[in-house]
Amino acid sequence: MDDTVRLTAWVRGRVQGVGFRWWTRARALELGLAGWARNTADGRVEVVAEGARDGCARLLDLLRGCDTPGQVDGVVERWSEARGSLTGFTER
Repeated sequence: MDDTVRLTAWVRGRVQGVGFRWWTRARALELGLAGWARNTADGRVEVVAEGARDGCARLLDLLRGCDTPGQVDGVVERWSEARGSLTGFTER
């Protein structure tokens, strides 16, 4: 069974203008994940990460944790099949 997955997470709260995307990038790289984080027009941050299922699950736990910059009020996630087209992890 292939454990490579794609996690898409939408993080709401006070997460723009507080270093949240940079922090997410640093955590994702530590976990060996590829993808990106970007601000959305409605004030959320969208995070797309691909890699090992356990690494993506750990990133999701970190996004929901209390050590993030700003204040996270909630995270909605979607799991899907990895596309394999991502390299590195960027802030958009």
